[in-house]
Amino acid sequence: MTITVGDTLPNATLLTLGAAGPEAVDLSAKLAGNKVVIFCLPGAYTGVCSTSHVPSFMRTKDAFVEKGVSEVICISVNDPFVMHAWGEATGATAAGLTFLGDAEGTFIKEIGMDFTAPPAGLIGRSKRFAMVVDNGVVTVLHAEDNPGECDISGGEALLEAI
Repeated sequence: MTITVGDTLPNATLLTLGAAGPEAVDLSAKLAGNKVVIFCLPGAYTGVCSTSHVPSFMRTKDAFVEKGVSEVICISVNDPFVMHAWGEATGATAAGLTFLGDAEGTFIKEIGMDFTAPPAGLIGRSKRFAMVVDNGVVTVLHAEDNPGECDISGGEALLEAI
């Protein structure tokens, strides 16, 4: 089943890199009582993800906060070490974005947003999409038809929708 507007996100344990190493993040606890933007993408350090998707949310983060969003979260099927390094390398961490790894792709598969593209070396990855989640419920969802595009899932397009 693919997630749609009105659905409640399932509970998931994602990973972040803490001072002592990988730490579990309970997504449901993070979403409870909060309005959050979550954007998901095929992979850290990949072309469109690094040059378009992440920068779009860096540019719009403050505008989302003005609209009541408490956190902007990037999720990718990558380990927490890679997500941490990528957040630092792009400046997104310094800009206030949260980077979480779905190392096994469990969350992405559960919401039906996974894809595989063997010629590109992308196996069990996330489709490119962005959503607004209010107290765990998806209120806006923008998914790209092609993971190589970043039009409707970019920060500016999502911001216009709320």
